[in-house]
Amino acid sequence: MKTIFVQIKCELGRAYDVADTCVQDVEQVSEVHSTSGKYDLMIKCYLDDDADIGHFVTENIQKISGVRDTFTLIAFKAFS
Repeated sequence: MKTIFVQIKCELGRAYDVADTCVQDVEQVSEVHSTSGKYDLMIKCYLDDDADIGHFVTENIQKISGVRDTFTLIAFKAFS
């Protein structure tokens, strides 16, 4: 499994709708957080090792109604 974080900029007034859709409709999403700054939401996703990250983001995240922009980060290692 690989972990990615996707920051999402939403249309005005749509952050809660986008967050709900991410949680309910995208099975790879494990967490959704509201954030301050340039982006409104940050989601944590777990993808299969052979999954195409670009395809996942463009097909599953960017097509959600209310999403204006995304910024994707790939995580290499989790520390505890």
